[in-house]
Parts: sequence; structure tokens; C-alpha cells
Amino acid sequence: VLPGGTREALFSDENYDFLWGSRTGFAHVARDAKVPVIPIFTKNLREGYRTLGKIWPFKWLYERTRWPIVPIYGGFPVKFCTYIGDPIPYDPNISAGQLAEKTKSAIKDLRNKYQEIPGSIKRALLERFEKHPEK
Repeated sequence: VLPGGTREALFSDENYDFLWGSRTGFAHVARDAKVPVIPIFTKNLREGYRTLGKIWPFKWLYERTRWPIVPIYGGFPVKFCTYIGDPIPYDPNISAGQLAEKTKSAIKDLRNKYQEIPGSIKRALLERFEKHPEK
């Protein structure tokens, strides 16, 4: 699950903060469907593309209109690696809010394990040339 959505894509930065607010829609959908939630984290995602979303006119415009008009730059050839966490099983005894918190915690664990914070475009570019042992 990748519940950050547009707000996180436009306004998050190299610190990989979560900008979910109190949104729990994905948790409601998972509970209604009686399916597990699978946490996912992609290393170096913020280093591949950057936005100018923290500049006040863009943030102001988005908050008032929900129009995602924010300049994006990058397309840097950094090494992305997506990590898939352990599924969070369906549990009819927890609320959507509790499921959202469990999911956030699981994704934070993946982020803390695999992403060096703050992120660095230079470091992410250099990772392209590192050798990793075959499994």
C-alpha cells in the first residue's frame, strides 16, 4: 500500500516525512474487502525527482483548489529499490484508524531500515555503482 498520495508526492522532501494527516481511506477499503495490507517503501524515491512544493504559492494553491500544480525537476538516474514488508493481516477487531497506524509504523520501519535520512541525490547516484552480493 502506498497511502501518501498526491500531497506526499508533491510536498515531502529528503527527510521522508509522512504527510498522511488523519486520512484512513485505504484502511477502510482494506477492512471492507477483508484483505491484508502490504506495506511498501521505495528507497531513494525523493532523490529521483524533487519538487518546489514548499514554496508558498504552490502549497497555497494546492490546499485551496487541490490542483497539483507544482514544478518538478530531476529524473536523476538514482538507484531505486522497493522493499515489501510483512503483510498486516485482516483483523475485524481493529478500527480503520488503528490499521492506518499499524501501516504507518510498518512503513516507517522499512524507511528506517533501508533509507539514509536525510536523502542525498549524490549518494543515491553513487549507489548505482555499488556491487551487492547475489542472493
